[in-house]
Amino acid sequence: MGDSQGRAGEGHGSPAAAVFDALGAEYERAFASSAAHRESLERLLTDLAPGSRVLDVGSGTGRPTAQALTEAGHRVLGVDVSPVMTALAARQVPGADFRCADVRDLPLPEGEFDAVCVYFSLLQLERGEQAGLLERLVRSLRPGGLLVAATVPVDVAGVDAVFMGQPVRVSSFGAEEFTALIARTGVAVEWTLSALFTPDHPAGAPEPHIFVHGRRI
Repeated sequence: MGDSQGRAGEGHGSPAAAVFDALGAEYERAFASSAAHRESLERLLTDLAPGSRVLDVGSGTGRPTAQALTEAGHRVLGVDVSPVMTALAARQVPGADFRCADVRDLPLPEGEFDAVCVYFSLLQLERGEQAGLLERLVRSLRPGGLLVAATVPVDVAGVDAVFMGQPVRVSSFGAEEFTALIARTGVAVEWTLSALFTPDHPAGAPEPHIFVHGRRI
């Protein structure tokens, strides 16, 4: 249910923070082999202008997203609800700026970023919160700025599940509904990629992933 990014959760001390504090570097190892995430990142890097300002929502351990962007010369702000993940990211990717916060509480100035990445960082938010956050993130993009969002495309709302041995509460949308949700935020969808991925973990099970790339209209 994700890849190497942490999830924006429900505030410090929240279930989401506790889950990803507990998983730490184990999470990165489990999802390091996601070829679809790498392909998504490669496309994003191809589309970005040099020295772009990028917001990485649910930045987790900093790998691979913040690391790939920073090494390509972009200016990255990573935000994650997990203190353990944030500290690990700061050590692993010293060229990026990481902040431990709930992105819903973070001021997001209009047109601040050239790109926003939301890799699997919506799953522990309620559906309405996901829609509201995506709208705010799109407003934080400059016109023509890039949005990259990925999720586990399943039609569920507030379902209790177990992720790598940790209890989680999950909400999401089917693939078509998720893509339509992004389009309604004022994004022209340019590319999507669907894949099935099994985390490299004893408790890992195959899960569908969808990656959606688009530009703020």
